[in-house]
Amino acid sequence: MGGKKPQDYKTAIRAWGGGIYESIPIGHPDLWIPTPYLEVLLNGGLCGLNLTGYPLRTRSKIVKSAACEALGYPVPKTFKKTQPRFLGQQFDTYTQKSNNLQIWNEELSPTRRYAVIRLSDDDIVLRVKVVNGQTLAMHDTTGTITTKYQANISPGRSTHELVSALDTSDMQPYAKSDVRSFPSVRPTDEPDPDTLLPIAEVFRRLSPLVGQSFRDPGTDQERNRGAALHERVCRALGYDQYGDSGQFPDIRHQLLEVKLQTSPTIDLGLVLPNSIAPLDTNRIGKHQPRHCDTRYALFCGNSGTEVGELNAVHVCCSILLSFKRIWGWESNRGANPPGLEQSGDHGSLKSDSSFLPCSVMTANRLFSVAGFCFCISK
Repeated sequence: MGGKKPQDYKTAIRAWGGGIYESIPIGHPDLWIPTPYLEVLLNGGLCGLNLTGYPLRTRSKIVKSAACEALGYPVPKTFKKTQPRFLGQQFDTYTQKSNNLQIWNEELSPTRRYAVIRLSDDDIVLRVKVVNGQTLAMHDTTGTITTKYQANISPGRSTHELVSALDTSDMQPYAKSDVRSFPSVRPTDEPDPDTLLPIAEVFRRLSPLVGQSFRDPGTDQERNRGAALHERVCRALGYDQYGDSGQFPDIRHQLLEVKLQTSPTIDLGLVLPNSIAPLDTNRIGKHQPRHCDTRYALFCGNSGTEVGELNAVHVCCSILLSFKRIWGWESNRGANPPGLEQSGDHGSLKSDSSFLPCSVMTANRLFSVAGFCFCISK
């Protein structure tokens, strides 16, 4: 991880002296712990912790106390029943042996972090995985999330399209097109104003991937297929290593989300791409990145045989504001996001081109992530 190290945040929090319930702005340069660093600190403080023989309530207190010490916080005499329990750092802890994460009686929050603590059969902490609500939503296989946005793609004739010629105005001062490679940086590192590529350069580097073939692992292997593309994207951008933390956005160092579409439906998760909510990243210069600052590389491909092919790429930022020729949106919530006009009973995008609507899935409040073991097992 470039720049600050996880221990730097722990040291700063200890010097500050505040408690776990004191508010910290997302992206605070010294006190807000970005998710990858939070995961490192929690693993360092909790792995090997023996919870054998303790009742559930005592076990919960031991885990939270160890988490406080791992992050540099004083351990409170009693833990308040706040949501989330670690209010300042916006995360909850979930200690479990099973692969399915269940969150009861509350909706997933895109900005909240979820620390999943995996136990062995002997009640020893094996590993901690930290993800935010947006990432968890992408792993849902039950269809029981209260709200989840989707879009349908209706691509045009162009196989190479830079939909947004420029980054958002807040990001433009920090983008540098003269960065050729990243020899000592991982794709999962925090974004850095000295190595942030402008969106036009991202498009230029990714365009040669169109026409390349990939081995198709099967129609039910979306994640494996996406991982193969993700690795190619890392190389095309100039990284000498592949990295995937399972967090949003995929290429954290470039604020780039990568999607491979072999069907029209695109999962957007819990947040509309034009949201001005802050991203859980370091600040870039004086700017705290927002969801609407994220860049998207959307690859269209065919599959169904042993070998698939990438046949189009579309690159943009602020999808629902600038990607109108490809994306549509629909909501059952009544209010429309910026850039949308009311049309009948649902929101729709103003556009000169045809598009297909998104949908919002509604269901009960039990959230289960089936197959999450790939993230939290040894």
